[in-house]
Order: sequence, then C-alpha cells, then structure tokens
Amino acid sequence: MTPHPDALSPARRVYLKTKRRRNRLVLGCQLGFLIAFFVVWELAAQLGWIDSFILSQPSRIWDTMTGLASNALPMHIGVTVYETLAGFSLGAFIGLGVSILLWWSPFIARVAEPYLVVLNSLPKIALGPVIILIAGAGARAIIFMALAISLIVTVLEMLAGFVHTDPEYIKMARTFGATRAQIFCKVVFPANLSTLFNSLKINIGLSLVGVIAGEFLVSKAGLGYLIVYGGQVFQLDLVMTSVLILSVVAALMYEAVALLQKAVERRFGGQKTH
Repeated sequence: MTPHPDALSPARRVYLKTKRRRNRLVLGCQLGFLIAFFVVWELAAQLGWIDSFILSQPSRIWDTMTGLASNALPMHIGVTVYETLAGFSLGAFIGLGVSILLWWSPFIARVAEPYLVVLNSLPKIALGPVIILIAGAGARAIIFMALAISLIVTVLEMLAGFVHTDPEYIKMARTFGATRAQIFCKVVFPANLSTLFNSLKINIGLSLVGVIAGEFLVSKAGLGYLIVYGGQVFQLDLVMTSVLILSVVAALMYEAVALLQKAVERRFGGQKTH
C-alpha cells in the first residue's frame, strides 16, 4: 500500500519530488529529441540536403499516412499486431514450460544444452522456406517464424535464472521438507519474476522481427507486406510510413509489457526478485 502523503518524512517527500522532476525532465528530453529529429529531417528534405524520393520527409509521410488511414491501414496494423501477439504468447508459454522441464531434470538440460546453443545462433530466416512448407503460406507460417525466433531466447533466459536462484533459499526450503514442486512454486519462480519480464521485453521485439521477416516472405497483409509492396513499386513514402508505424507499434508493445511488470510487482511486492 502507498503511505498517506502526511505520513511521509520530509526527506522522503523531497526524494519523491526530485524523482518526479527527474522523470519529467527525461520525458521532456525524449520528446524534444524526437521533435528535433523530425524538424531537421523535414528541413533537410526541403533544402535538398537529402534525396526526399529515397528518404522521404515527414510531410509526405503524413500525407501517405492520412491517405492510408481511410483505406486499409488499420487492417494492416491489426494483422501485424495479431501475428506478433500470437507468436509472442506461444513463445512465452512454451519457452517457460521447456525451461521448467530443463530445471526439473538437470540430465535433460545437459543433453539439450548444445542443441539450444546451435538453435539460438541459427539464423531463423534461413528456415523460412521450410517453415512455409510445414505451416503453409499464410498467417500460420508468420506466427511460426515469430515463435521460432523468440522461443529459444525465453528458454535460455529463464533456465539461467532458475539455475542461479539463491541456493540458500532452496536449502532452507528443503530443511522444512518442501518438495521439488513446492521449491519451484514458492522459491524459484517468485525469485525470477524480473527475469521473466526481462525476457518478455526482449521477446516482444524479437517476435515483431520474426513477423516482419515472415511477412517479407509470404503475406497478403501487414506492415511487412506494405514495406515490400512499397519497395516493389518504388513508393518509398509508403516504405518509410510503414517503418515509422512499425516503430510506434514496437514501442507500445514494449510499454504494455512494462506496465504488466509493474502491476505484477505491485501484486507480489513482498516476494524477493533478482
């Protein structure tokens, strides 16, 4: 629970005020840099410092975006978001399940370790044609691509966190007669909530990369489709518009995971996390 403002000490109130001021300063600088970037970009295009046909410019991107907004842009954004969330969710749940299995059986973990390392370093885009043949030419292949990219990262991140849980806590649980399942549920997993959300923050971006790569290969809709189509017909304004929208989508998804983390940490604030 948040203490009542009157119950806070003067030092605590000064600290909170300073923290809020610093947060506002950081946000102001971030917005200032973003606005300055677009202003410089627009001026550079108008003054001929850059080729606006290749790099476009904010005003042309805005015109393209407003034209698409009344046409099919929401549909393309929805397709990409759906495929990303589907691949991300599957990667998170399956990866967490596999990491629990590997923690549960050190023998299986040792057997699987070299294969996990190889799969993690393998460029997943190279498996694109195989994935299309297995899953079919459609959304399933794109979701499978996102899953393939995010799954191994989740497994490796979570397994490392489980294995490196403070052994003193595990030893204490064992002295009270806790079973392996109780040790995992009461000690290991709560201690790695931050590890879980760190992997989710990484994987939401990786899933989006996998979706765009899949849409490059086989798609009839989505932001990746717009990028490929724009490049094929030399509508580079469409390409840059799609890239900027993709950046906004990625930032919003990351912030959604961060907000979920804050909600979970408030709910389980009393548990120790690494």
